[in-house]
Amino acid sequence: MTQESTVRGTVAEGFETVREEFAAVVAEEAGDHEAQLCAYVHGRRVVDLWAGAGVTGDSLYGVYSATKGAAHLVTALLVQDGTLEVDRKVTYYWPEFAAEGKGALTLRDLLAHRAGLVGTDTGFSLAELADDRVIAERLADQRPFWRPGTAFGCHALVIGALTGEIVRRATGRTLQEVYEERVRVPHGLDLHLGLPAAHEPRFRPVLPMRPTPAQRARLDAVPAGPHTLTSIAFNRHGAEPTDLESLPNERLIRARGPASVGGTGSARGLAGMYAAMIGEVDGRAPLLKEDTLAEFAQIHSVGYDLVARGHQAFGLGFQATADTWHPFLGAGALGHSGANGVQAFADPRSGLAYGYARRRFAFPGGAAPENDRLAAAVHRAALATP
Repeated sequence: MTQESTVRGTVAEGFETVREEFAAVVAEEAGDHEAQLCAYVHGRRVVDLWAGAGVTGDSLYGVYSATKGAAHLVTALLVQDGTLEVDRKVTYYWPEFAAEGKGALTLRDLLAHRAGLVGTDTGFSLAELADDRVIAERLADQRPFWRPGTAFGCHALVIGALTGEIVRRATGRTLQEVYEERVRVPHGLDLHLGLPAAHEPRFRPVLPMRPTPAQRARLDAVPAGPHTLTSIAFNRHGAEPTDLESLPNERLIRARGPASVGGTGSARGLAGMYAAMIGEVDGRAPLLKEDTLAEFAQIHSVGYDLVARGHQAFGLGFQATADTWHPFLGAGALGHSGANGVQAFADPRSGLAYGYARRRFAFPGGAAPENDRLAAAVHRAALATP
């Protein structure tokens, strides 16, 4: 059986070219490639494809930082309700956060990755990384790594814990509980912040990156000192350095669902969440109103990311997807990639919601390169659809 013949699933009329592009990607990959692709346009599922031995459309993967999209959808809902106000100081909700010169930071700047609080001096254990409340308690006492508000850098393993603590202080409930009640259950989404044991048989463990010699040389050329800002942000410097590639394979991470990187889901779940965020799905009104969506999508931090050591753009909690990843998308596209190659976003101007998941950790991390081709194919078809 050829790899191309392993592509399964459906596409709507007008989206046949997306299936062709997905099949081409699968054919170019190694024999054990596993992936899912799902897309909605104006609330209608138009692409639902998967490929690989043993995988189905219902298979679940670790989605890494794509979890942040779910976390900040919760934050946006609470801002929309008036429960949170983005221009209030964080200390209004969380007084202990004022330690070490952080008292002037607003929720807006925190959401824009401008807090300078990407980790702790001594690092986290695995048990601590699985517990957002413990992360928040430790970060409240931490001195920022840059003056808050003056620069930005991806708070890779901690931003969900920081915003989650504000959610808990304001509502009395965890971010994960609010997500379950207001987003996941009503829309029947296969995107979990805390995977129940009953769903464990559907989980596909992450496979390690398999770089070519040229790719390995590029990886080895990146400064990897244990006390760099990047190492601190990815928890490589403490007594228990984090192995990012295997992190979702830890049952503790999947069970607790830390709001920065601990989500477990499918391409259907990712795309379905963004479809529900921007438009009507199955007769349900959009989760976000236009003004809330516009504010969270508006670029707040753009340029040199001190952690990623390259260009990036953030709205409030979300990546500005057109500026960071796919420039063909409309202004105001927002979402979040995952370190293993996952990509998920909404493009409100075209009505497109996109989700892609893969099993093997992709080079070089972040949205896998094939997303450029796949997202462009879906976007072209969406624009051509009456």
